[in-house]
Amino acid sequence: MNPKVNIVVVVDVIGALSDGTLLNGNLCMIDDGEQSTGQGTPELCTVVRPGQVVTWSALAVDLQTPVEIKGITFLGADAEDGDADGDGEHAGSGDAGVANSRTPGVQNPSARNPEAGNGQNGRGGRNGHGPERHNPELEVWSGVVPQLAPGVAHQYRLEVQMYEGEHSTLHIASPALMCQ
Repeated sequence: MNPKVNIVVVVDVIGALSDGTLLNGNLCMIDDGEQSTGQGTPELCTVVRPGQVVTWSALAVDLQTPVEIKGITFLGADAEDGDADGDGEHAGSGDAGVANSRTPGVQNPSARNPEAGNGQNGRGGRNGHGPERHNPELEVWSGVVPQLAPGVAHQYRLEVQMYEGEHSTLHIASPALMCQ
């Protein structure tokens, strides 16, 4: 197994914003893992091992459209019961300890682009969508897999930011990581 697994989140931003959801074919997830299931769906279950590095990146179907990962939060054991509104988007709590949901990039986005040190982690404008927009292909989230119970899917809440505004952040809670 490779020391690193990459997860790509592909978003149809126009569809997602029009529908108000990342479901209905507006999001697909793929990885380069060897035994993952749910490839091409929001239910991707990436098989990992302790100590492996996992990276997430987001791409828009329309490459002119801004999309980035805003947060990754691992859900607790109550995630199965956390779907109060029935939309498949759980609101559980807890942390499997894999990714720091508040720190995009390796640890600091400006570390990827030393010229971008403008006091906003390499991003121009509010929420990274200003006139000095950064290159979204360089925006990655990364974490090291801790010791986890084998064979248990650890679901996480994935939040994506598209443009700006009141309804520009959407999330799903169906993807997971699972240790062998």
